[in-house]
Amino acid sequence: MAMQLAVLGGSPIRNTKTNPWPQWPVWDEKEKTALLEVLNSGVWSYNGPKETAFNKQFAEYTGTKYAVSAANGTVTLQMALEACGIGIGDEVILTGLTWQATAATVLDVNAVPVLVDVCEDTWCIDPKEVEKAITPRTKAIIPVHLYGSFADMDEILRIAKKYKLWVIEDCAHKHGGEWNGKKAGSIGDIGSFSYQLSKHLTAGEGGSLTTNNFELYEKLDALRNCGRRPEPESSAKADKGEGVYFDAGNFIQSGNYRITEFQAAILLEGLKRLPEQNRLRDENGIYLNSLLGGIPGVMPMRRDKRETKEAYFNFAFRYNKDEFKGLPVEKFRSALTAELGIEVTASYIPLNKCSLYSPLTKPARHKLNDGYWAAIDPARFNLPVCDKIHFESSACVHHKILLGTKADMDLIAAAIRKIYDHADELQQHTF
Repeated sequence: MAMQLAVLGGSPIRNTKTNPWPQWPVWDEKEKTALLEVLNSGVWSYNGPKETAFNKQFAEYTGTKYAVSAANGTVTLQMALEACGIGIGDEVILTGLTWQATAATVLDVNAVPVLVDVCEDTWCIDPKEVEKAITPRTKAIIPVHLYGSFADMDEILRIAKKYKLWVIEDCAHKHGGEWNGKKAGSIGDIGSFSYQLSKHLTAGEGGSLTTNNFELYEKLDALRNCGRRPEPESSAKADKGEGVYFDAGNFIQSGNYRITEFQAAILLEGLKRLPEQNRLRDENGIYLNSLLGGIPGVMPMRRDKRETKEAYFNFAFRYNKDEFKGLPVEKFRSALTAELGIEVTASYIPLNKCSLYSPLTKPARHKLNDGYWAAIDPARFNLPVCDKIHFESSACVHHKILLGTKADMDLIAAAIRKIYDHADELQQHTF
């Protein structure tokens, strides 16, 4: 094996032409058959048999009473906030290290996103910072289970109970993960999931909401379906033999956030694979972390003992340039990308510096008054731990690598060790 770094012209640790990584998304003839069933049925839209079956199975999988499918994991968060009655004058506390949609949906209901810092060893919302940020206007907390780590739900629930706050779990990275034996999405008041292509349960796009509260379920189902209350056959409270919908006085103003039968067909098959895929990812993740723990300057994410089942959106770890002869993390990530033939990225950029999270670019929509305009300016928040993670120490790789073998994990560790051994040489080059 040539010892020169691939990014400097040497041979990579992994030749992806002869030894490709596992493919994502995963599908086979079962998806083809299911999609043709939908095509031939003529039931392509909403509330079809595939969607009904998926909602039932996903509720059972997450250990919740109710699941509602929707167009994507952004509108699911918006619907959750609306179902909880959150709007003008309310504040919602969320992590500063997340995809911009978590905060943008708070704006979309005219509430104020309050960004707080994260724990350095999990990258999830710091409960101490949550409690500091609470005011009389606070109405909800959105903990995000990020990159395979779980937010400390025991502390989040304690705080929420103390201050009488809603808890909306952002589970876009955590399908099937468990905290104290309870699935993500079953712990707070509402769980929000995404099925976007990169997620580890996917239909290209789509989302779900889970809850154990019937009143919330009824509102969520109406909100995704143009304000119509749930159809009687799908409602536990419906009278036998009633007509199509509840009376008009119970309608809610809303839009069309529905999923299609084609997406539901794919999700039904994906859900069958998810437990085994999660088991394999966790087995390989534990093994890879054991290897990384032996390399100076590389630190696995902390796994809380209360996390009884892991679920990875991506595989992430922490980097310390001081152990790599001062090599900046950007150069480390570029070198590792070249060695492995798969992109190694930074974490999400902190929302107070994120160009995609720019509330002040839409005054016609968001400038309700001068006070609100100032409150939603993300630049007012200080997020030093988020900054350190993104700009100095994060490395993230697509979760499909964890669908490989232990030999694949060995190659990842070998690539990092190779960079460690050649950090001086790499430091001298610009690329």
